[in-house]
Amino acid sequence: MRKKIPVALTIAGSDSGGGAGIQADLKTFAALGVHGTSALTCITAQNPKRVLAVAPCGPRIVEQQMKAVFEELPPAAIKTGMLFSEEIVRVVADFFRNSKPKTKNLKLVVDPVMISTSGAQLLKLGALKRLQDDLLPLATLVTPNLPEAEILIGRKITSSDEMRRAAREIHRRYGCAVLVKGGHLRGSAAAIDIFFDGKTELELAALRVNKIKTHGTGCTLSAAITGYLALNYRLPEAVSCAKLFISQTIAQSQRAGRHCVLNCLCRLKT
Repeated sequence: MRKKIPVALTIAGSDSGGGAGIQADLKTFAALGVHGTSALTCITAQNPKRVLAVAPCGPRIVEQQMKAVFEELPPAAIKTGMLFSEEIVRVVADFFRNSKPKTKNLKLVVDPVMISTSGAQLLKLGALKRLQDDLLPLATLVTPNLPEAEILIGRKITSSDEMRRAAREIHRRYGCAVLVKGGHLRGSAAAIDIFFDGKTELELAALRVNKIKTHGTGCTLSAAITGYLALNYRLPEAVSCAKLFISQTIAQSQRAGRHCVLNCLCRLKT
């Protein structure tokens, strides 16, 4: 008998530079021993420095990809990344809302990708409201970085205490657990993330790795959480393990071309 491994699904855009999006997610799933499946939402022409172009997929083909995966490779956990348009957000939310009982115990991680590291807009304005109204209420966890969390709550976040308040407000508004990522927080020697699920609050901290500029850390972190959920970790444990995973992939990053790239096959040190 061959060993059976869990399946995870990523619904996201591609990154032709290989550092973020679908490519980062599948590498992360593989590193954790999870079989990765995908539903492509957009093709992007990008590298670690800039996004040259975005070509969204039609909502029909996005839906068909999800349907194909669920027919033969039902995922134990799912993540969404770059969804880009209102039509794509709608079809993804409708699929999970209307596909019961197969998605009755849905483990859905929503990474609300809005702006690329280089500053390109990756979520259209109309899609944001659809994401807030239709997709976040279905999520197990949402993983905004500071700029995304500021958009979700409508105010600036400048400290770890304000991150805690933001996490609680996002949970109250949308009913899902939240991980507010503090990598953009200025003046802190540590990279601090705040997790809150309505009962448990965690402050997850790791020393910043200076002089390394990486690409795709948000995608990799949310994919790692999804991978650990597929491996049947409880949500707080999955988030904690994923924080360790991303911290060490950054610390052990390698050079590719002119840039540093995350090492998803790093040796984890506990």
